[in-house]
This record gives sequence, structure tokens and C-alpha cells, in this order.
Amino acid sequence: MSIGAGIALFAIGAILAFAVNVDIGWVSLDVVGYILMIAGAVVFLTGIVLLFRRRRTDSVTRTVADPAVARPVDAGVTQRVTRETDDTVGL
Repeated sequence: MSIGAGIALFAIGAILAFAVNVDIGWVSLDVVGYILMIAGAVVFLTGIVLLFRRRRTDSVTRTVADPAVARPVDAGVTQRVTRETDDTVGL
């Protein structure tokens, strides 16, 4: 969602900076357009970084051993844990 918002901000800023030729005395639309383009680029890059961080997973494999015998209890007893990071908490 933030990738699309970044592209939209960049496009709106480019339209204001390069395509609109309206003279408003109290605001410069060129400066507003450049600011929106910079903000769009920052939002786009932040969305890309969060997208790559969200896809990282940890995979842990454990074999249960009997401490009295000091060998694995059963060759087929293996515990697999897969954890996925959730970076959306707190956003």
C-alpha cells in the first residue's frame, strides 16, 4: 500500500511541478510539486524496505535426545519450528 501511495505522491508532485502553469501569489506550485516528489520517493523506498523485511523467516530444526542414553530417542522424532517476523506491529 505504501508503494502505491509513494508512486501517487510522486506523480502528483510531477504534475504540479512541470505541467501546471497557474500563478498563485501566496504559494509556489513548483516548490509544492518538488516537495511532493521527494515525499513520494521516501514513502516508496520505505515501502520497499518494509516489504523485504516482512518476508524474512527463521527455520529451526531440533532433534529430541534422551539424556540417560545420550542418543536420539527415535530417528523420526524431530521438531520443526518456523517463525515469520511480523513488522506490521506498531505501524
